[in-house]
Amino acid sequence: MSQTCARQLLRLLEAYGVDTAFGIPGVHTIELYRALGESPIRHVTPRHEQGAGFMADGYARASGRPAACFIITGPGMTNIATAMGQALADSVPMLVFSSVNHRNTLGRGQGRLHELPSQQQMLSGVSVFSHTLHDPAALPELLARAFATFRGARPGPVHIEIPIDLFDAPVAEHLPRPIEVFPPAPAPAAIARAAEWLSQAERPLLLLGGGCVAAPEAARGLVERLQAPALTTINAKGVLGLDHPLDLGATMSLPAARRLAAEADVILALGTELGETDYDLVFDEGFHLGGRLIRVDIDPQQLGRNQGADLAMVADAGETMTALLQALPKSRGADGRAAAVRQALALNEDPELAPYVPLFATLRATLPEAILVGDSTGPVYAGNFLASLPAPRRWFNSATGYGTLGYGLPAALGAALACPERPVVALVGDGGLQFVLGELATARDLPYPVAVVIWNNQGYDEIRRYMAMHDVPQLGVDLTAPDFSDLASAYTCRYRAVGNPTSLGEALAHLGDEDSPLLIEVDATVWMSAFQ
Repeated sequence: MSQTCARQLLRLLEAYGVDTAFGIPGVHTIELYRALGESPIRHVTPRHEQGAGFMADGYARASGRPAACFIITGPGMTNIATAMGQALADSVPMLVFSSVNHRNTLGRGQGRLHELPSQQQMLSGVSVFSHTLHDPAALPELLARAFATFRGARPGPVHIEIPIDLFDAPVAEHLPRPIEVFPPAPAPAAIARAAEWLSQAERPLLLLGGGCVAAPEAARGLVERLQAPALTTINAKGVLGLDHPLDLGATMSLPAARRLAAEADVILALGTELGETDYDLVFDEGFHLGGRLIRVDIDPQQLGRNQGADLAMVADAGETMTALLQALPKSRGADGRAAAVRQALALNEDPELAPYVPLFATLRATLPEAILVGDSTGPVYAGNFLASLPAPRRWFNSATGYGTLGYGLPAALGAALACPERPVVALVGDGGLQFVLGELATARDLPYPVAVVIWNNQGYDEIRRYMAMHDVPQLGVDLTAPDFSDLASAYTCRYRAVGNPTSLGEALAHLGDEDSPLLIEVDATVWMSAFQ
């Protein structure tokens, strides 16, 4: 067959190791789908383009590999924009390919199907870069640029739009080889200075962000070499392993952890933007660093944001941790700060968190190797403090970064596709789930059982409580949830209603008995009343 632009796109994706695409076909993408029918790339059809983006997000977070999204012109792109915003905020690699109208009609405002004044400009705000392909010969260069960004810079969504008249345009048969990109290594002089500061520090502290998840062994080795407490962001959960004695988790908004940060004399921040949704969840700008700050980030612009650094390195976090391990002397003696802070935090006894402690104990006991994917909902907010994971890429949610609703279920499906050997649990609220109910059909169509734990509190309870705290009338937050039992039946899913840890554990224990999704409805009122 002749080599068309659409066929070359798929061959390039295969060469770069992309094996999964999420998309909903339309009249503007049929030539792309003609080529897709000849490709080994697996195609998954969500029920909404936002679901496609969230699935690609979950796939990338669970595996570390980007997936592709094939999206129709106009409304398809406005639908996926929210998912791209979440991925951009959390530095998640994602390839979004869309159609756009014929080249000779762009920007002319003729009222053509799916026409926007400038689709590319609209999507550039939620992309690392957005590009309109005008010459099919430039496609290999664009893919090389995308993967250079994913592997050598701060990743995020890349949007490439292809005019309808180019999908079947002829291109050269020759397929350029993919470019192998290595991330930037730290400067030797910077490593020497950082090692000197850290070795002389009396109260060192590590701040580990999502940029560390690809190098858990180096992260653990560095923390243990320094014998320093570590605060790990939500996206870095599990990077030090299960219940590591020096891991204080994502507790930066709590008083004991803030005192630790303020009293540290040297702070090493690796792959973290030091942003509000990790360090200031109480929105009082109360997280302060009193000592010398060493910042390491793959994005040079990030080094000047939020907290000023005394020493800044543009480098990959994993490469930097490995270099520091070689430069630092033998391990220091433990100083007891981590144990003291953990005792002061007393998370399991916190009245706000206590009802959720048995929830995560049950998940851990029943499905210890599970990937837990969350929406913005009470158990997820609590789990950001409470959950301890055996490895990175096992805990991610939309309660950080962009903070969208409707993320949990489709992102969990993406994770299941990426890691079929692991059980996957979506932690969602009844309000957030109603954003994406149609994706239960996608879950039903997949050959992997996913547990959907629905925390049913009849509405948007986090907002309801926030309104009450600020003496605001509670308008728009009380919802009538659907009958989830009937809903599960309609989508051919299994269903269990639970109200305590024992029944939850019994339900989760049967997740793998069948390939169909398992909806587990937790009556939040009953559960909370039992532990308050």
